[in-house]
Amino acid sequence: MKRRTFWKTMMGVWLLMGLTAETCTAATSIFDGRSFAGWEGNTNSVWRIVNGAITAGSFDRVEPRNEFLATVRQYTNFQLRVRFKIQGTEALNAGVQFRTQRIPNHHEVSGYQADIGTGVDGHLYDESRSNRMLASPSKSAVERALRSTSAEGWHEYRISAINQRILIWLNGVQMIEFNEPDPAIPRSGIIALQIHGGMKGTIAYKDIEIEEFPSEPAAARIGPVAELSAPKSVFPSRRFTLETGDVLIGFSFF
Repeated sequence: MKRRTFWKTMMGVWLLMGLTAETCTAATSIFDGRSFAGWEGNTNSVWRIVNGAITAGSFDRVEPRNEFLATVRQYTNFQLRVRFKIQGTEALNAGVQFRTQRIPNHHEVSGYQADIGTGVDGHLYDESRSNRMLASPSKSAVERALRSTSAEGWHEYRISAINQRILIWLNGVQMIEFNEPDPAIPRSGIIALQIHGGMKGTIAYKDIEIEEFPSEPAAARIGPVAELSAPKSVFPSRRFTLETGDVLIGFSFF
């Protein structure tokens, strides 16, 4: 194979592989376990960091109202992972907000919530908007997920929000799939952690990671793959040869 043809071929292969790579970015931690950098909320009297976890609540008193610790920046299409542990004696309830907005001059937020608490684990709730459950898991799915609780009482939510499609997993078990029918509902917003008013106990969140995806497929932004200038038949004889001085770098097929 001539050197020029070889490198044209390689460029075409790498470009096609790049389209896949762009839609599968590495997960990024959005909580460093030590500070509230990148977050905002009442960190004076509600939210604190205990043993590397964002924590709120008390075993000695009832939480007077809903409170939220929110990210400073907004996110659109993503997959979010967060571990949480809730414990206490009264009205245990919390949640992970996403595609959410702060309500101006108010302690509340408005948006989707992956609910937390007995009877609502795995549910998708519409906080301060329609104020109703948008999707609910089967009882058997929740029971299966709760059997996978860690020995220390930690659970994990995995939340996928891609365009209008929302999926939630609890401890690796899929809870719900919801397709938002209303195009007016925002598809971007903050992520926020909730402690619910009336609760007597604590809620803790840690290991918070997010994997972001493009707002639209990469192929749509650069044009159809058919427009690429790569040869129609990359290796017609199912093999290629290297000439003296040619170098093969990081080549693989999947």
